[in-house]
Amino acid sequence: MLNVPSQSFPAPSSQQRVSSGGRSKVPLKPGRSLMDWIRLTKSGKDLTGLKGRLIEVPEEELKKHNKKDDCWICIRGYVYNVSPYMEYHPGGEDELMRAAGSDGTDLFDQVHHWVNYESMLKECLVGKIAVKPTILTDYHEEKKILNGMLPKSQVTDTLAKEGPISPSYDWFQTASLVTIVIYTKQDLKLDSVIIDHQYDSFRAETIIKDYSYLIHIELSHEIQEDFSVRVIQNVGKIEIVLKKKENTSWECLGHPLENHNSFVPKKDTGLYYRKCQLISKEDVTHDTKLFCLMLPASTHLQVPIGQHVYLKLTITGTEIVKPYTHVSDSLLSEFKEPGFPNNRYIYFLIKIYPAGLFTPELDHLQIGDFVSVSSPEGNFKISQELEDLFLLAAGTGFTPMVKILNYALINIPSLRKVKLMFFNKTEDDIIWRSQLENLACKDKRFDAEFVLSAPTSEWKGKRGHISPGLLSEFLKRSLDESRVLICICGPAPFTEQGIRMLHDLNFSKDEIHSFTA
Repeated sequence: MLNVPSQSFPAPSSQQRVSSGGRSKVPLKPGRSLMDWIRLTKSGKDLTGLKGRLIEVPEEELKKHNKKDDCWICIRGYVYNVSPYMEYHPGGEDELMRAAGSDGTDLFDQVHHWVNYESMLKECLVGKIAVKPTILTDYHEEKKILNGMLPKSQVTDTLAKEGPISPSYDWFQTASLVTIVIYTKQDLKLDSVIIDHQYDSFRAETIIKDYSYLIHIELSHEIQEDFSVRVIQNVGKIEIVLKKKENTSWECLGHPLENHNSFVPKKDTGLYYRKCQLISKEDVTHDTKLFCLMLPASTHLQVPIGQHVYLKLTITGTEIVKPYTHVSDSLLSEFKEPGFPNNRYIYFLIKIYPAGLFTPELDHLQIGDFVSVSSPEGNFKISQELEDLFLLAAGTGFTPMVKILNYALINIPSLRKVKLMFFNKTEDDIIWRSQLENLACKDKRFDAEFVLSAPTSEWKGKRGHISPGLLSEFLKRSLDESRVLICICGPAPFTEQGIRMLHDLNFSKDEIHSFTA
């Protein structure tokens, strides 16, 4: 009997892409929407042609199923008959046929890494690919794992040659506390560490450059919900202090769980979710709302600037996942004195699409309901020597700009100016307009320009769409050789056109960061 892949571990993630173009969608026939596909999978129709049987598929057999009406694809060791899904695929049939009769894992990760294919294609599962038996880890290697030493077999050749030094960990205790110490020998920030304690499972993931180091343990004794995390930045030492529920001596820290003590490229790890409670939602514009979610008390998670998370809901029995960038509770909140931000709250500005599948479901949630939130993803970097920051946003493409704008004005001493060009359809669509105008009054380095494509006759500002003329006038350096970063985010056509125009204006790839999902 083959095991169906777990619904709890969606497709492994890869870092947020920066590209000059996005994947094109193709028009779907009527009756071929995502909701139509979900209805078909719930209809009881045999979508595999195997009458409910699961089989082992030799590689030679997989290769035979390479036609549109007979298309099998292998993803992470599991084979799916995707022929019934062809007409429902937003990327078109040709995109699926690129992996017909073969292992499509790498192609999937490039294009669909955030899609929960296990749930989406559950009824198309043919079985597991037939593989050669693997050699089991010997006792001595297992002993090294329990002692906090990383076996060489878990470090890839690429990692050994090019990646950072493998971390290690240790632990010690007092009568009331247990301290786990991770040694990375890398310059780290507090947002590099993500900790989740759920039931008996303790999970601490450290992001080191493009790699992930994971401690995953079933603790030997119970601990209290709250814990503390400290990073000694310049030496890369992490201290996690746990509070014992009972003041007894622990003979061991616990027992290793899945992928414990692993150190692998971040792109090869799976998305990890925790359930967050909806605390509030409020109208921002006629179709956009600010959602506030509360992290569990036993979670430490700080989303780095310019990164995003995935929200996951189960809709008519199928897990649907969408990427969103977190924001502040208001544009000016980061400038308030004094205070420490409450890191248990995470905010999202989300446009509600009445005919959509995901956002209406999100909007229908009641205060106190739960949403699954993933660990962060992304590869955004911002130089501490930056002098000019230009932000190009269309609609809710404004959301990644919120944290970038706040961070730059507060933390980059060399910054001379920050300019936002914000494209919308009408005045009613402009998110946080008054806050942007107030910020421009408070800080003379900042300026915001609004461009409308369908304004009323009373509108005195700029009109139209993104164009070389608008950009050449907007993107003026403070000095001829000033260090510049241009961030752009919006619908795919906006972003693609904008990047082409920026290159035509002689801005280099290193000076442009596009946010794509």
